[in-house]
Amino acid sequence: MSETAKYFIITKKALPEVYLKVIQAKQLIEKEKAMTVQEAVDAVGISRSSFYKYKDDIFPFYENTRGAAITIGMGIEDEPGVLSGLLNKIAEYKANILTIHQTIPINGVANITLSIEVLPSTGDVLDMIDDIQAQQGIHQVKILARE
Repeated sequence: MSETAKYFIITKKALPEVYLKVIQAKQLIEKEKAMTVQEAVDAVGISRSSFYKYKDDIFPFYENTRGAAITIGMGIEDEPGVLSGLLNKIAEYKANILTIHQTIPINGVANITLSIEVLPSTGDVLDMIDDIQAQQGIHQVKILARE
């Protein structure tokens, strides 16, 4: 791994609970304009010092994706309509497909890598990925990179 890496993508289940609570507190403050930091941290059960220690360094993935490109990888079953359904789902979220790379199917499954431009009009990226994962014939959707 590069020593110059500034950002890492990890799944929610791998995060320490304090990070998730910082995000919750930030969301409370954002939604309730009158809520103080103390009220927010009390509501989620962390200290003010924990909040201030991490507040500028942790944020949900989608907050930092507008105007960026993300690369996702997955396996798809080699059946008519699966790729079309995937592309339609991305179109529903108003994201722009930059590149598609598909391997030759082996044992009925092809690996696909998509680079997707996240536009200001694009819906919630994590919801899009969840919806893609839920589609019939699509397996193991992973975010590979953010550019």
